[in-house]
Order: sequence, then structure tokens, then C-alpha cells
Amino acid sequence: MRKEEKMRIVIACIAGALLFTIVSARLVDLHVSKHAEYSRIAAEKNTVRQIIPAKRGLILDRNGDKLAVNLPVHTVFADASHIKDAEAVSELIARYLGLKQSEVSQKIGTGGKYLVLKRKVPDETVLKMQAEMSERNLRGIYTEIDSIRAYPNNSMLGHVLGYLNHERKGVQGIERTMEKHLSGEDGFRYTERDRTGREIVLYRGQEQEAQHGKNIRLTIDMGLQAILEEEIDATYRDLKPHTVNAIMVDPKTGEILAMASRPCFDPNKPGSADPETMKNRSIIDMVEPGSTFKIVVAAGALNEGKVDEKSSIFCENGRFFYGGRTLKDHHGYGHMSVHDILVKSSNIGCAKMAMMMGGDKFHEYVRRFGFGERLGIELPGEIPGLVHPPARWDKLTITRMPMGHSVAVTPLQITMGMSVIANGGSLMAPQIVKSIESQDGEVERQQSKVVREVIPEKTAHFISDALACVTQPGGTATFARVNGFNVAGKTGTAQKVSEKGGYAPGEYVVSFVGYMPAEDPRFVCLVMVDDAQVSSGLNYGGLVAAPIFSRIAERSARHLDLVPTQPAIALQPDPITTLFDAEEETR
Repeated sequence: MRKEEKMRIVIACIAGALLFTIVSARLVDLHVSKHAEYSRIAAEKNTVRQIIPAKRGLILDRNGDKLAVNLPVHTVFADASHIKDAEAVSELIARYLGLKQSEVSQKIGTGGKYLVLKRKVPDETVLKMQAEMSERNLRGIYTEIDSIRAYPNNSMLGHVLGYLNHERKGVQGIERTMEKHLSGEDGFRYTERDRTGREIVLYRGQEQEAQHGKNIRLTIDMGLQAILEEEIDATYRDLKPHTVNAIMVDPKTGEILAMASRPCFDPNKPGSADPETMKNRSIIDMVEPGSTFKIVVAAGALNEGKVDEKSSIFCENGRFFYGGRTLKDHHGYGHMSVHDILVKSSNIGCAKMAMMMGGDKFHEYVRRFGFGERLGIELPGEIPGLVHPPARWDKLTITRMPMGHSVAVTPLQITMGMSVIANGGSLMAPQIVKSIESQDGEVERQQSKVVREVIPEKTAHFISDALACVTQPGGTATFARVNGFNVAGKTGTAQKVSEKGGYAPGEYVVSFVGYMPAEDPRFVCLVMVDDAQVSSGLNYGGLVAAPIFSRIAERSARHLDLVPTQPAIALQPDPITTLFDAEEETR
């Protein structure tokens, strides 16, 4: 072989070896040095981070009835990289989801891998849509399981439950205050799909399980809640008041058994509700309580030794001139015992007891009963009310506050204040959450809490005996009686405070707050009616609110299986019902 040929062969071998070396080096570089980089690029093209939604905890009543639940729905989204026939897909999706085809086409045209088309799509719609896509061999549309919040009882208990906003965060009620327990924490997983859009389970990546929310069990008894709401619904319909409030509480534990206000709203449809209907007036409305407040001054005067069971107070025959103004009683009374002052609801008798105590001491008892402070119920928006210190009183305050004027309180405060008498002298913290229960069965029970000891048991029993006589013949609340049971309580009638200052002529807030059975109370119940459309001669707590309490208490006794302890008596029909029955007959 000639020398030139050998040289060419050598050069060719060297060139081949060099080329092989370069290719090998490139392969090593791609498979070793840049493996991580190209794996990341491949993952970005084919991998989707899928959210695993946490299940929001349920809200239950004390007996386990479901008050707030989660209904399964789907989120429909598109992966534009898997769509081959955009026009056909857009037409189909627009038809099933009720969207405009142009909007679907525009969104798909952006080329994203996770394009949410619609949320809260029902199962039935998704199944039909997927069946047609499979039949027509269309790809690129996927779904994720989701849920929506629903309230099976509609408007019932709406103020207590609250609702969720578009971000699925609690806005009002228990949904808001217990958000951190109810919401849980979403999980996620990384999934890889093939060119047809199917998940490659073998290549499923990092995954973190969702931490589901905890269930909240309330102290509410939905049987009692239904009774309460049905009765105040009838009141709101028939008497056409501005508002109606009713609260029922176990005085021994502070547990709220039922709570309702009118007007109300449906938490399933919060967007269609007027803001005024969404207010839980039991904890955010301030009113002058009227004569229900008289238990405070009587309890304080007895406890401080300013009066006793045998004391006699001259009630000025119904007209007491003090501070340049005349304080009147509904009837003219002479000398009266503390017991009779409560039974007859003497303004003058209560004013004189406050004067015996002095402003500072009387103010102390007002605060000890819980007025002028937030009681700490597990609901948002509770206000403290308004109790001025003695330094800000005028000459008349010492005579007006004992009868429930010159002070502003919430319906909840009135209810818990009466519970002090019913349970023997303790102010209980109002409780509406009974327990917090995790998905694995762990239960965190909420304990009853005594805020403070207000008066000794002996004083509470004396007041209670007088309040039991309030509902007997000669008292101001005979229409609050219930067959077979002793009822104790107090009426309240206060002229409504005007938004422009002073009092609104002819408008009254009337109430009755009582408990039953009087000797061993199972519940305290407040009924408050703001500006009932009845004649001024009938607009009193004993004529408007007391009969409503009677109907609620009678039905509640049956629900709670209370055993009657008193003989049956003939109860006189209340004048409001009689009036409406007469009007119905003349139509």
C-alpha cells in the first residue's frame, strides 16, 4: 500500500474517532450533566400541580343534626396543550357549562395548562360532558372534585351560622369565629400526563394529603330552635314590628339552646339579602330594657342590707317629684314591700331602693350583672352596650336607670342577667359551641364558665319567689303562664329611643324574660318585640311579649319532656290573639 493511502486511512480513522468522541461527549453531557435541567423542562411541559381540597368541617346541633354541610361539585379546567380541535371543544364546553363559545375559545387560545373554565359544576353535568367528549374523541378538558357549602335548614339559625364568601372564608356567625377549626388545609400532588392527557400514575410525584377541617357541635337544640322561630315568625307576620328577638338559654350552664331574630336571611343566598336582615340583633342591638332591669336594683338593695323581706317603702301614691321632674307609676301605690314592688313593677319603689344604695353601689351591681361588658359569646360583633359611670349621671339617672331607662343593653345581656336569678346567683358566660371534633374522633369539649358570683343564693331565691308571683293573678304578666308549671319572669316596656335623639312618640320596645319551671329552671327565655303595630293601649310587655313566651314555653316543655308539677288551670286568651281572631271573623 502506498504511503499516501495509508495516510488517508489514518486521517479517516482519526476523524471517525474524533466524531465518535464528540457525539459520546454530547450524549454524556445530555444524560449526566444536564439531566436535571431537561427533566425539569419535561416536567414543566407534562406535570400539573393538582390541589387536593380540604373538606370543611360540618356544623352540627347538640344532637348531631347537620346545620352546615358540603355538597360535591366539580371544577372544570382545560389543558390547551392537549386540545387538537379547539373549535369543537369550545362549542361542546360552552353548551354544557352555559358559557359563551367565544369566551371559551379565547381562554383556550392563551395556551395555558391549567385554565379554569367554571367552578361548582354538578356531577350530572360533568358526566354528560365527559361522555360526549369520549364519544367524539376530544381531549384536553379535565375536572377536579370540589364542594360548596350548603345550609339544609335555609334561613333557620342563619344569623348564628353565618356563610362563606367567594374565597370560601367565613364571613359571619360560627363560620367566621370558628374559621381556623372549620377550614382545614388543602393538600396537593404533582401528576404527569401522556400526550393523550391521561395521568401516568407510575410517574406521580410529590404529594401532601389535605388536613380536613374539624366539626363544630353547637349547644343549639334544633327542636327548640324550630319552636322559637315559628313563634316569632307568626309575631313578625301578624304584629308587623320593626324587629323581633328571642333567646333561650340553660341558666345553669350558660348554653344557648335557641337564638333567632326577625328579619332574617338565607345563608344559601347571602348575595340577595339586605344588609339589615343579616344583623344578629340579639348581640348587636342596644335597647333600653325597661322594667326587666328592676331585678338588678332589688337584688343589690337586698344584698347590701338596705332593705329586707319585711321592709316597707312608700311609693308616693304613684307620683314622686325628684330632680325637678315627676316619676310616675302605672297605678298609685302607698307602702309596699320589696316583693310587691317587683310584682306590681313600681318605678318609684325601685328608684327609692337605688337612692338607698347610692349611685356608686348601684352602678357596681349593674356591672356585676354583666351589663356594659361583652359576655364573650362565640359569635362576631357582640357589643358591650352602654352603662355610664356615676360621674356622668345627671340628677334624674339614679331614679331612671332602676326602671331600665338611661342605660342601653343587648337582648343577650338581659337573658344572661335573668339567668343569674334563675341559677341561684351566678353570671354564666354564654356558650354556643359545645365541642370541637376532629375527623379522627378526637373531641375537645368546651366547658361552662362562671364569670362571677353576683349575689348569694338566698337573695336570688327571694327575687325568684317575687318573679313567680309576677305571672300570677295581680301580677303584670299573667299571660305568660303555662298550664302545669310555675313560671317566673319580668315584663319590660320602654319607649323607643329615636335615631334623632330623645324618644320616638308612640313607639315602644316591649319584652318578657322568664324561666320555667320556676322551682328548678330548665331554660330562660327572652322575647323582645320592637314597635309592634298595635294600639298604644295594648303595647305592653305583659300583653304582647308575655303570650309569645307562654306559647314557646308550653311547646318547649313538651319537647323537653318536662313533667307538670301544678294542676291544670283555665288560662284566659291573650288580648292580642283575641283581637286578631275577631278581625279574621269579620273579613
